[in-house]
Amino acid sequence: RCMVTVRRHPHIRELSMPLCTLRVVSLVCLSLALFGADAKRAGVVSNVLVCSDKVEDVSSFEAWEKAVLKPGMTGEQKVLAIYDAVLKFGHFDPPPMEYSALDGPTPRDAIKLFNVYGYSSEATSLAMIQLARQAGMPARAWTVNKWGCVPEVQYDNAWHAMDPTMTCYFRNAQGAIAGVEELRAGVKAWYDANPGFLGNIDKIRATIKDGGIEKGPDILKNCPGMDKNGNFMFNYFGWYTAMLLYDGSNKTPFPYEESYNQGYRVNVQLRAGEKLVRNWGNKGLHINMDGDGGKPETLDATVGSGVLFFSQKLGDLANGRIGNGTLDYHMPADDAGFTEAVLSADNAIGGATIKPKDAKKPASFVLRMPCSYVYLSGKLAFTSTGDVTVEFSDNHGADWREVAKPAAGEQAIDLKPFAFRHYDYRLRFTLAPGATITPPSIVHDIQHSQRALPALAQGDNKISFTAGPDEGTLTIEGAGLKWTGKQPTFEDFKAQTVNLDPNAHKDWGTLVPQAGGSVTYPVETPNDLKRLRFGCNYRAGDAAEGWDLQVSFDDGKTFKTIDRAAGPTRQNAKFVTVSDIPPKTRKALVRFAGASKGNTVLFRSRIDADYAEPHGGFAPIQITYQWEENGQAKQDVHVATSPKDTYTITCASKPKMTAIILERAK
Repeated sequence: RCMVTVRRHPHIRELSMPLCTLRVVSLVCLSLALFGADAKRAGVVSNVLVCSDKVEDVSSFEAWEKAVLKPGMTGEQKVLAIYDAVLKFGHFDPPPMEYSALDGPTPRDAIKLFNVYGYSSEATSLAMIQLARQAGMPARAWTVNKWGCVPEVQYDNAWHAMDPTMTCYFRNAQGAIAGVEELRAGVKAWYDANPGFLGNIDKIRATIKDGGIEKGPDILKNCPGMDKNGNFMFNYFGWYTAMLLYDGSNKTPFPYEESYNQGYRVNVQLRAGEKLVRNWGNKGLHINMDGDGGKPETLDATVGSGVLFFSQKLGDLANGRIGNGTLDYHMPADDAGFTEAVLSADNAIGGATIKPKDAKKPASFVLRMPCSYVYLSGKLAFTSTGDVTVEFSDNHGADWREVAKPAAGEQAIDLKPFAFRHYDYRLRFTLAPGATITPPSIVHDIQHSQRALPALAQGDNKISFTAGPDEGTLTIEGAGLKWTGKQPTFEDFKAQTVNLDPNAHKDWGTLVPQAGGSVTYPVETPNDLKRLRFGCNYRAGDAAEGWDLQVSFDDGKTFKTIDRAAGPTRQNAKFVTVSDIPPKTRKALVRFAGASKGNTVLFRSRIDADYAEPHGGFAPIQITYQWEENGQAKQDVHVATSPKDTYTITCASKPKMTAIILERAK
């Protein structure tokens, strides 16, 4: 047996031990150094991410850039990569209705589009603009003949139109991607030379059968992905659509950008007793299922056929587009697990039953339920004795609504009327003196996109696991007053407004300053603030108009202007990140201060406050893949014992994906 002597460390006396023992001690010390002495008692593991080498990681802007944009790319190569990403992860379909924005009910965020829904008729073109700007490229949108938002990106000193909604772009005679003005001029010139076609859709369609594409405008002849019948890749649109769009019969195209928000990112968080299931399939649930917005065609679609007939050619390994999964949480039945799980507690102690520490006094505790995917249902279960009250908050604990005040016994409470369409909420349990409840369990159906899930293919699949940083995010995206009762409004988030037009935000949801006005949001995080990510989509009529994006860390005594959403612009967006935050800060004020001469508008705003999780840390995560090969069920279970891990799953034949399950390893 080889003996090793350890010395020359200020906190360790000289000692000898077998080499094998030293290895064990070294691993323990390394674990303590990386994760802390209480690593096994991590309350929450954050930013849990599983990726497959067969599907690009689009969980955040940063992940998307790393996966899609490569060093040395030309401007055209970048814009084609952006265009391809939107085609892959976003499909034209009736938009989801969240009601979370100031000016409208539909979410318009590229990363949310990719991960939560995978479809929208409104967000795809805006995603093109967002991603181009994220890549450092100037981008804008045009309204053309009543069709909103044809995106253009600038490179090589010219503008180039890329329309992922219609799935088309056109190359000119020199081989460059044409811009909107070039397209409109070319089509209009053809109509001027060929009378009788303008506005006659039947005649335009009929020309396709007679070689109309070759006889049509030169500028529309070279469209990658267009078939011989004039259909674009997504054949809901085609050559005839472009003939109508750019015919010039309505009015001259003008730059106009529809509103969007950004800030969403995937952050899967797992506490002990928490399990996230994401399925390559659905059970008919979707965010519009209560009647608003219509049923998406992709709900029942199959990859490779129907409306998704072309998605397989773009590398889609999913079964369909809309996925239904579950977030399942069972609070641990021990006091340490209780302490790590709750956001706050007053005179409450955990265990097999949760009860007042001082039985003569009432007790309460608060659970937070954040999720990266939108809630479609909710069930709360526990067994109680004595008087118990359950309350709900969707504005970070500023206000509470009673959910139930049940009689003693087994409880099964429907949370859907409260949690539907939400990504985050809090429950407060209040126990009368002497009352008890068993640790509650909460189960939600969720909606997610199948397309972004880390699918497997035939052969070897490299799976990458990461966890961390140990951060959570608190989001403020105040809805307009039109959506009161569906989502928390900017007033519900306790925004302080000064000198704003009252009719604008009541009638339209937009915030309009009168000369000079502002809206200020209070932000309070459960632990130390790490960064603030915030911004807006806005209008500013001239150079003197615009919105200053400001923060205060001294309760409003002073404000610092981080950037300016400046004019003149019909509509634009400005989002910033603030990381220079005083230590131990948990409160901040975020202000949008507007200067106006009558044409300044705030269409949308969003604030994301990233904070250090109070009980954050790493604990082993169990990753379960489920799929079928030739009708036979297959499963791979892997436990990641460090924050970075890679392993391989081999599929002997083409797999049909079923589910991926993430949970804390037992």
